[in-house]
Amino acid sequence: MQAPQDPFRRRDVIRRFDLAAATFADCDFVHRHAFDALLERLQPMQLQSKRILDLGCATGRGSRQLAKAYRRNHVISLDVAGEMLKQARRQRSRLARISELRADALHIPLQTGSVDLVFANLLLPWIGDLDGFFAEVARILRDGGLFAYSTLGPASLVGLRLAWESADDHAHVNPFVDMHNVADAVLRAGLRDPIVDVDPLLVSYRDLPSLFRDLTGSGARNCLRARFAGLTGKHRFQQMRNELQGQFDEQTLSIALEMVYGHAWGGGAPPPRGEIHLDPSQIGRRRR
Repeated sequence: MQAPQDPFRRRDVIRRFDLAAATFADCDFVHRHAFDALLERLQPMQLQSKRILDLGCATGRGSRQLAKAYRRNHVISLDVAGEMLKQARRQRSRLARISELRADALHIPLQTGSVDLVFANLLLPWIGDLDGFFAEVARILRDGGLFAYSTLGPASLVGLRLAWESADDHAHVNPFVDMHNVADAVLRAGLRDPIVDVDPLLVSYRDLPSLFRDLTGSGARNCLRARFAGLTGKHRFQQMRNELQGQFDEQTLSIALEMVYGHAWGGGAPPPRGEIHLDPSQIGRRRR
């Protein structure tokens, strides 16, 4: 079976995040929220680890937190955007047990079974090939190692998506994957005992320029292959703005995000190529 085409233009993703490297720390509050929530979920787990991989590390704030939480570990900060890694390198202490690695998360240049903890905070919304990504995570994760991730569910940015749909029929917002499909892909890769839970998050804005500034500053711009090839144009952009303006309630625009958190363990044997064995009872969901 031929693999589906990546919905993202990878060169555009890299360029967007390179451009956002200087402003990311001022606009990354959703990333910080997701990272803190994911790290909190790891606290009850007994994990013997020496090597941690922070996939999609951006400017390295999460890597520095991981280095403090797991002091005897070596943390590898991996990102595809070189400018993000430059920021990460500048901001870390020279004494920190952290090293930077520029690479694509679908092709990780690390040995099989060499990582004890793989941490991927809000990276999945930018991954078009989930099966390829999870297969690579399963490859580098040692038997009994832990994979922890956060992502966004399909109930995220619905208002923004509807606003753009009122202006044209092109793609503007990432196609966020349902958490059950994510858990299925985790199992297909041979990772064991996946647990998934969801927390809603509302981000409020007083004006539209602040929303657009945060989207641009965090690198969350349109990198989809299906986007309009030319300029959006003032008329369509204004129509989208008018639709968003109509969503204000008492001078506040609430942007809904479906925050998805999950983890799974390394060591499960994947099924033969071309076969998929799924047991829905293996997919857990924690209620808070």
